[in-house]
Amino acid sequence: MSTVGRPAIIGRRLIVGLEIHIELATRSKMFTSAPNVAHPEFGGAAPNTLLDPVVLALPGSLPVMNKAAVEMSMMVGLALHAEIAGVSKWDRKNYFYPDLPKGYQISQYDRPLCVGGWHEIALASGGTKRIGIVRAHLEEDTGKLGHELPGGGEYPGSLVDLNRAGTPLLEVVTEPDFAGADEVVQFAQDLRDICRFLGVTEGVMQKGHMRFEPNVNLALTLEGGAEVRTPISEVKNLNSFRALKGAIEFEAKRQERDWIADGRVQGRGMKSTRGWDDVAMETVLQREKEDAHDYRYFPDPDLVEVEVDEAWLARVRGRMTELPHARRARYTAAGIGEKDLRQLMDQPALCTFFDACVDAAGGVAATQAVAKLMLNAAARRANEVGTTVERLGITPVQVAKVAALREGGLISAQSADALLGHCCATDEDPESIARREGLLVQRDEGQLQAWVDAAIAAHEQAASDVRAGKMAAIGRIVGAVVKQAGGSVDGKAAQEAIVKRLRGTS
Repeated sequence: MSTVGRPAIIGRRLIVGLEIHIELATRSKMFTSAPNVAHPEFGGAAPNTLLDPVVLALPGSLPVMNKAAVEMSMMVGLALHAEIAGVSKWDRKNYFYPDLPKGYQISQYDRPLCVGGWHEIALASGGTKRIGIVRAHLEEDTGKLGHELPGGGEYPGSLVDLNRAGTPLLEVVTEPDFAGADEVVQFAQDLRDICRFLGVTEGVMQKGHMRFEPNVNLALTLEGGAEVRTPISEVKNLNSFRALKGAIEFEAKRQERDWIADGRVQGRGMKSTRGWDDVAMETVLQREKEDAHDYRYFPDPDLVEVEVDEAWLARVRGRMTELPHARRARYTAAGIGEKDLRQLMDQPALCTFFDACVDAAGGVAATQAVAKLMLNAAARRANEVGTTVERLGITPVQVAKVAALREGGLISAQSADALLGHCCATDEDPESIARREGLLVQRDEGQLQAWVDAAIAAHEQAASDVRAGKMAAIGRIVGAVVKQAGGSVDGKAAQEAIVKRLRGTS
């Protein structure tokens, strides 16, 4: 592949660095007490209602730093093995945009809160890869521009919603260590999990709680051995993993094609900003990218430096929760299967509740029993009533006792489901409820044999198949026994009784 006057390309290497913007879920904004749209309580606010004089940059209004946002950022930094700076400062990043009321953004330039660090991602081919972190700095978010009226009608101009303006925004910047789109997506997913488990953001992509901006270019090896690098493109504001992967893969193809056509290579003033068309699945040029000096950074005169001493850092470190990779390894070691693992890890609050239930049930040995109950019967019931398992109303102690009754064969699977329902409405002891409601397994062997005989008589073909060694057919007979018993017979006990009867051992 070549063009007149240019050598052929004999090798290519994709180079990607990533910037991630994380909206922190504090109750108030970064430099004012105005409500924060990234907090669950205010996420549905009407446009331009979460404002005050500081957000609107009215004369005489002064910023005051949000300590909670700093501490959330410190936790993310610690999770990424970054150094928490003893002293960091605030700077003004100057540029004009309609959704930036002050005409500048308060950010951190040369002295950020978190410096360096790394995170290891799992590779699809096996093993891991360490991705370097350059920095993580705090800033305030801008507002948001729209071009549609409420309800979807088109608007000839731009609509400005300043609810997001001033939201605490943590920007994590990686080294250009990624060699492909899949690695970038894996890192992005890992970081989202870390932030959600730390409780610093809800991480709802559709709401813009996390936005990804890959910086992409190619190292092209030319015939003769020379290497050239294409101009870096920064793709802005991607809020889905699909878009992140698609944008990187498209840029790899576009940049090679453009180099063949124009021969442009990376250099001063060559970086560009591009947007993403989610319908056409391609990037589009927005503007030539500014360099740092274009923003005319200078220290914000209205804010003091952030000083983090060892005592403050120790308090923040003490609030750190178990990180996703450690939690995943612990669950796997306890015997949780991949399907259940995915269900648990997708919901940080469910993990916390699950661990409390396991502790109440006696520890690690009860992990699988609790998982079987919570991720089947309890999850099904939560889905039916439109809530989550931890909000059903059942307590960890009750879950532990229901699991113990089920594992001990004192209640059937059907009865466990019913018992869970009763526990959601009361804090009464589950065994007492089971006894009152007739949910305990019957121990009357004579009655069990009568149910077994009736079930066998009703399913003669299935009984014949079981006698011939076709055990898959036994399910129909077991179901008939359990139905007759109204759930008061455990399926396992019923199956054992059926097998004994059919084989003439009882």
